[in-house]
Amino acid sequence: MTELIREPVFWTDDSPVCEPLAHGEDIAAHFHDFGQLRYAASGALVTATRVGTWVAPANRITWVPPFYVHSSRAYGETDVRVLGVPAELAGQLPTEPSVFVASALIREAYLAMIGEPAESPRGRLLLEVVIAELARAPQESLRLPEPGDTRLKAVTDLLHADPATPATLAELGRRTGSSERTLSRLFSSELSMSFHQWRTLLRIQRALLELCEGASVTDTAVRLGWANPSSFIEAFTELVGQTPGRYRATTRATHD
Repeated sequence: MTELIREPVFWTDDSPVCEPLAHGEDIAAHFHDFGQLRYAASGALVTATRVGTWVAPANRITWVPPFYVHSSRAYGETDVRVLGVPAELAGQLPTEPSVFVASALIREAYLAMIGEPAESPRGRLLLEVVIAELARAPQESLRLPEPGDTRLKAVTDLLHADPATPATLAELGRRTGSSERTLSRLFSSELSMSFHQWRTLLRIQRALLELCEGASVTDTAVRLGWANPSSFIEAFTELVGQTPGRYRATTRATHD
C-alpha cells in the first residue's frame, strides 16, 4: 500500500459527494489548504502518507489535516462522502490523519451535511456537531507506520507485497542486504515497534479489508499467514477490540 504516494498535487476544492470508486481505484497523492473528513458509506478506504497507512472500512470516518499529503485506494465498491473542514476549525482534531468510529449521531449529522451549503447556518451548525463529537469519539489505533530508512523500507516493501510470508527478519535481511541486528534496531528506533509487531499490524490491516469484503475468518487467517484461526482471532481482538467474526458481522450489516 506504500506505492500510493506519488508527486503530490495541490487541490483547492473537493466535491462533497464523490462518485463510487471501483475496487482497487486510486486517488493520486494531493493536499488541501483545508482539513478533510471522508466517510465510506460502503466498501473501505485506505489512506496512505509517507509516514503511515490508515484503513477505514464502512462506518468509519477518516480525518486528514490541512496540507497533509495523502493518497487513497478503494477496496470493494466504495461510496465516499467528503466534507471540507475550514482551517480555523481543524485545530480541534488531531494533527495527523486519524480514523474514528462513527456513532449514530455523527453519521446522521455527517450525512445531513451532504448537499447543504457549508456557509449556511445549518451547514455550519452540523459541521460543529460533527467536529465536537469526533473530538470525543474513539479512534482506531491501527496506523501502520512507514519507514524512511532505505534498508528498512526494502524489508517492509517485501512484507507489503506478501504479508503472509513466514520469512524471519534474518531471512529478509539476507534478501535485502542488511543484517538482522541492524534491521531490528531500525524497527525499534524508527517505527517504535518490533518486526513481529509491525508485520502483525500489517496483517491485521489487510484482514480488516478482507473481512469487510465478506471473507470468512478461517480463510482470512490462512491467507494472511497465521498458523491457525485461534492465533489470528487472539491478535485481531487485541488490536481491534472485538473478534474478527463480530467485526465482519457488524461491517456486513452496515453494507446491507
